[in-house]
Amino acid sequence: MTLENALHTHKAMLLVALEQDPKELTRLLEELRAADIAELLEDLVDQQDEMPSVLSLLEHLPLTRRAHVYGFLPGWLQARLVDQLSDEALLAILEEMSSDDRADLYNLLGEDRREALLRRMAHREREELKRLASYEEGTAGAVMTSNYVAIPSGLTASQALLRVRQTAPDAETVYQIYIVDEQGHLAGTLSLRQLLIARPSAYLDELMIKDVIHTQVETLQEEVARLVARYDLLAVPVVDENELLVGIVTHDDVIDVIQAEATEDIHKGASVGNLEDGVSRSPLWNLYRKRVAWLVLLVFGNLFSGAGIAYFEDIIAAQVALVFFLPLLIDSGGNAGAQASTLTVRGLATGDIAFKDWGKLLGRELLIAAALGMTMALAVSPIGFMRGGEMLMIVVAMSMTIIVLTGSLVGLCLPFVLDRLGWDPATASGPLVTTLIDSFGVIIYFGIATILLTNI
Repeated sequence: MTLENALHTHKAMLLVALEQDPKELTRLLEELRAADIAELLEDLVDQQDEMPSVLSLLEHLPLTRRAHVYGFLPGWLQARLVDQLSDEALLAILEEMSSDDRADLYNLLGEDRREALLRRMAHREREELKRLASYEEGTAGAVMTSNYVAIPSGLTASQALLRVRQTAPDAETVYQIYIVDEQGHLAGTLSLRQLLIARPSAYLDELMIKDVIHTQVETLQEEVARLVARYDLLAVPVVDENELLVGIVTHDDVIDVIQAEATEDIHKGASVGNLEDGVSRSPLWNLYRKRVAWLVLLVFGNLFSGAGIAYFEDIIAAQVALVFFLPLLIDSGGNAGAQASTLTVRGLATGDIAFKDWGKLLGRELLIAAALGMTMALAVSPIGFMRGGEMLMIVVAMSMTIIVLTGSLVGLCLPFVLDRLGWDPATASGPLVTTLIDSFGVIIYFGIATILLTNI
């Protein structure tokens, strides 16, 4: 049975147990992982709008597990659920959540609700929550957690293990241990494995790695993800402007960042703005607004193609067979350009290439695009010969080669230009490249036709 089918079966069983057998409901909930429960609850609201059932199911979970489930729920559902909770119930959930999930949920609340909750918190928890919630969205500070294991320098391995045992219950991960000096600066790090196998009398200063890979709170989250992937880190420590250790970004948060960034790039590649709530839950007006701007701009871009066709209407009237190959040629150029831009955008996003590599990539793309263009020209030449004879075949073959070459070079260069201007290179793929190649393709094709077919 697939995971999707299993969850569908569990959803049906949970709804039946909710109405008829509370003990069976408790047993079913114990069998499911928190992430699966969250998905089932989201499905209930999405498809059936069963908000009362969702609230009732959550109430059957122990507080700690309920808070864990809340951490897996999407923001839109968290916001709907907390509106149904009293301040006391919401505060209890917040106190059980991990620090990063707590800050995310806090930021979904209105100002009045935030103030009411802060007044009920202890001073230390209140200040920590306000600090974590203050970091700009999309930065390391916004995705980090303050639940980590940090111990002071100068301890022996046996003393350090005692400290780890004291702090581990509240930590999100204990596999990496961070050592700080008296002021709280990050001094070094070592793994739990290193600590366990070290001599009990060995000092941390002798064991720890002092050149620690770390990041700043204002670093963009995609840069943090790239850092974790590059060095295969379970977590990366985050320091503030004073080099004080303030949190860590764990690998599971990095996975969420990568997914979000990939989705955003795909949307931009289709000339659609970022959809925070996803396609299925975004209001119709938002979907319209996110898509209409680029589409209108691209309409005016396509006017150049129409103007080009109008300019060459004499050669078109004289050689009607040319029209047959127009969609084939410009689509081939657009496809080649989309391929090149996608490879370039992805390379820039992953750090595989940079602006300094432009010259080398241009030379490679010239060779590859020329080979692609000539291959496609050979494939279409027989059709050109059958439709209009030898000269039309030559026009189509030459146009195919040059259009594919032009499309590939535009697809390669445009992301570099946008990146240099400080714009997102992902915007260069999809409709934008296709629109440009449509205009260039019309001019190239009918220009060659005018030169070679006039007076025939």
